[in-house]
Amino acid sequence: MEQLLAVMRELREKCPWDQQQTPQSLTQYAIEEAYEVEAAVREGNIEDIRDELGDLLLQVVFQSQMYSEQNAFDFNDVVKAITQKMIRRHPHVFQADAFLQLSSDDVAVLWQQIKQQEKQGKIQSRLDEVKHGPAIQQAHEIQKKAAKIGFDFPNVNDAFGKLNEELSELQQAMQNQNSDEIFDEFGDCLFSLINVGRKLGLSSEMALLSTIHKFKTRFAFIEDQALQHHKTVENMTLEEMDQLWEQAKQQLKK
Repeated sequence: MEQLLAVMRELREKCPWDQQQTPQSLTQYAIEEAYEVEAAVREGNIEDIRDELGDLLLQVVFQSQMYSEQNAFDFNDVVKAITQKMIRRHPHVFQADAFLQLSSDDVAVLWQQIKQQEKQGKIQSRLDEVKHGPAIQQAHEIQKKAAKIGFDFPNVNDAFGKLNEELSELQQAMQNQNSDEIFDEFGDCLFSLINVGRKLGLSSEMALLSTIHKFKTRFAFIEDQALQHHKTVENMTLEEMDQLWEQAKQQLKK
């Protein structure tokens, strides 16, 4: 661990790319590495799991180093904080006088109770209960939480109307050529589209994954057809690729 921390300090001192990074610029990599860990565990290749866990650990070390440079905290503080949290949230293990034979469900309830105690005195919202994760899943769960207290469109047609409204605002932002406005309105469009899916009883995450798989399969068909004609997609025209795309749609029915 000490060697890894020393390597990270040297990278921040001498590597131009590492020097340019900020805590904000690195968060996308932490998310990507977490997905890589999930994929490696699912596939079961031990060497891949080991390597991907290392990549994820590097993100923790990298972030810790940058905050250390700001005199905020260092890696040891991170380790100390999570160690104390684990002990605090497992009194049935670490407090001899509180030791109980608890079931897994009992432990989960106890964990949530202690979390709530830790949050006392802080401004809270019921939406805080939605876990961080893929943005699509967060949006879906936030909408479900709000709907439980009646903050929801009465039907899918009204939700679709809101989507059309947001699309119009995005078009207006594009005409204004305001990048910040375009960014905000694009996010509003995505949020509204997810809401339409929720009202239809659909999982936006699963629907998008299905479309990604479909796109990759059809694109692979284009690449294969290009090779059969002694071409590559790089030297094909858009019209040629569109024709093959239509063929793929017909030949690769679900």
